[in-house]
Amino acid sequence: MASFKPETEASLVDVVQAALADRTPLELIGNGTKAALGRPMQTAATLDLSNFSAVSLYEPEELVITAGAGTRLDEVRKLLDDKGQEFAFEPPDLSGLLGSAHAGTLGGMLACNLSGPRRLKAGAARDHILGVAGVSGRGEAFKAGGRVVKNVTGYDLAKLMAGSFGTLAALTMVTFKTLPRAEGEETLVIEGLSDEEAIAAMSLAMQSPCEVSAAAHLPQAVAKGVAMTLLRLEGVPPSIAYRRDKLIKMLAPSAPLHQLKAEDSRAQWISVRDVHPFAGPSDRYVWRLSVPPAEGARVAASLARQLDMRWFYDWTGGLIWLEVPPTADAAASLIRAAIPQGHATLMRADEATRNSVPIFQPQPAALSALARRVKIAFDPLGIFNPGRMQEGY
Repeated sequence: MASFKPETEASLVDVVQAALADRTPLELIGNGTKAALGRPMQTAATLDLSNFSAVSLYEPEELVITAGAGTRLDEVRKLLDDKGQEFAFEPPDLSGLLGSAHAGTLGGMLACNLSGPRRLKAGAARDHILGVAGVSGRGEAFKAGGRVVKNVTGYDLAKLMAGSFGTLAALTMVTFKTLPRAEGEETLVIEGLSDEEAIAAMSLAMQSPCEVSAAAHLPQAVAKGVAMTLLRLEGVPPSIAYRRDKLIKMLAPSAPLHQLKAEDSRAQWISVRDVHPFAGPSDRYVWRLSVPPAEGARVAASLARQLDMRWFYDWTGGLIWLEVPPTADAAASLIRAAIPQGHATLMRADEATRNSVPIFQPQPAALSALARRVKIAFDPLGIFNPGRMQEGY
């Protein structure tokens, strides 16, 4: 397979225009960490964007960073950490889950629109993107957005890139807002709750004035011991202590509880964020379900009666990670029948299964038609990542 690795926007335009002339479909990659996410593609060439990797602007006092779309996420995390800042939406590193040896890139972070445990408080990647630059499937260089929060009237094309999985444009530059990292953190751990009890406790905590920044539940099979309900508090130490004591009184748990101090708390939430319980070599498939939090326990219980599976919850029960045995349809029919509201994404499976099972939640006809019109507007000949999200585009 041919591979193109342009070093400038002008050379990228030339590559795309040549592909258009020959109708050559291109697979867009940064570090290739998410190549196993989505449907397999039949492409004639690879478009490697990893040369667009320089940080061109970082102004900590303005809470803004601009960098090439191919910049490694771990490098940017270190740069932000040195200045006491972070991406508030906690982008996950799914290299362990997807079997990659490399960290993801800023462009991949935006294209997949994935976010971590603070999603309910801080939003997703699309809520923090300020601007992008790239080349459309028409072979035209474009820019959208800018360096401030209020930078557009009309359509916000930068946000449109979020969740597009490289099917709309080859991004060369992204600008994100950053936020100060909390001075401290602590996690309150309640032990031994059932799924229903845990979701009730998490919901009560998140609705309280205690400013809980994340809530997750690891059932016994995943926690490898006793089930753990995790409630994270962030801020200055005196505030954390006050809110923790108030939270304990409010929940009045009959189950045992303890606190994880800062270092252990961070390690625990990285494990939840990066789906460590299901990472590593395995032939089992992994699903990511987004459901109303109040329905989380019911959905998991219904599926557990039919499948040999392990699972855990994030986002107060609204995000369920499932690990299921390999079957012909990856249990897609059972899983999607169990979630009348929400959506299910097949995150890990072998290539044959990903080629035969809808990876992403099937869209209603009207929404699918709109997505097709957007695809045609950016990439009328379908040369960027054809078929990655669904057959046809």
